[in-house]
Amino acid sequence: MDFVYKVLVVAHLLGMAAVVGGWVACRPEVNSVMVWGARAQLVTGIVLVGLAESIDSLGKDPNMVKIGVKLVIAVAVAGFAEVGYADPERGKRVAWMSDAAGGLAVVNVLVATLWS
Repeated sequence: MDFVYKVLVVAHLLGMAAVVGGWVACRPEVNSVMVWGARAQLVTGIVLVGLAESIDSLGKDPNMVKIGVKLVIAVAVAGFAEVGYADPERGKRVAWMSDAAGGLAVVNVLVATLWS
């Protein structure tokens, strides 16, 4: 099960890289890479927390307050990415959605690494 957990961590990090990399590469528009990266972050993050809580052999003890903060930020990132990607298709151009999604993704990385 440790291998599965590590593969999910890699997928989670790749999702983060997709959001931040897509934001840096394609400003001021939200692209599909950012949307799929945000989706991957949400799904893999939820599965990682579930595995860490339910499998004792992994030796993880997640901080649920930190996880809650990260979840709220991740939902906001996904929301901004989804809306920012859909609006140009309807003729609306919302440039700040890309900055909101990318900036909050960076904030989520800071929460993950600096909160101990």
